[in-house]
Amino acid sequence: MIRNIIISIFLGWVSILQAQTRIDSLNTTSYLEDQIYLALTYNDLSNRPKSVSQNGFSGGVSIGFIKDIPFNLDPDFGIGIGLGYGYNVFIQNIKISKEDNISLFSLAEDYKTNWLRLHTIELPFEIRWRNSSIEKYKFWRIYTGIKTSYIFSSRAKFIDSESTITSKNIEEINKLQYGIVLSAGYSTWNLHIYYGLSPIFENSNLNNTEELKLKDFKVGLKFYIM
Repeated sequence: MIRNIIISIFLGWVSILQAQTRIDSLNTTSYLEDQIYLALTYNDLSNRPKSVSQNGFSGGVSIGFIKDIPFNLDPDFGIGIGLGYGYNVFIQNIKISKEDNISLFSLAEDYKTNWLRLHTIELPFEIRWRNSSIEKYKFWRIYTGIKTSYIFSSRAKFIDSESTITSKNIEEINKLQYGIVLSAGYSTWNLHIYYGLSPIFENSNLNNTEELKLKDFKVGLKFYIM
């Protein structure tokens, strides 16, 4: 089901790009701000139990392309539809192990390393305001919208003085992620915020007692490259 949703979104994205290309070929005076984007973020786990903590730097990077579609000939307003790749690391104290092919989530103690890494395909949708023009390439912008992501690979690693435990493609990972995005700034430099609305894990409990409802909150810089 999730795969069908992603395919449908992707096909819709391609159809919009093809339609916009045909419009551009008929109207050469239209203004477009197609861009490559690069985001560097600090990743925080929100909605976490009091016993769960982060240590070290949990970071993320995403890169992709956004197609700009203006509402009309006025370049101030438009929408952006994109496709990209995301990589995120969470350094925290939730130990993920397996017993009888069932994932176990417990609090890690006296460990050397404990992290969770996620690889995603991103589908951002932005409503855009900017005071740019065809001649002006440095301008203020405020972009907000929704980003949908599909986690296609997950990996966790725990190391202490006695053992090393590696978990791959964790079944309890909620592969379909979505959240609210906001980017605001001047020229290439922009403050970027992502507030996740979907939990990272599903059908999972900490120490078999407390349900894990962790969500992803990111803050950092986003660079739009013309």
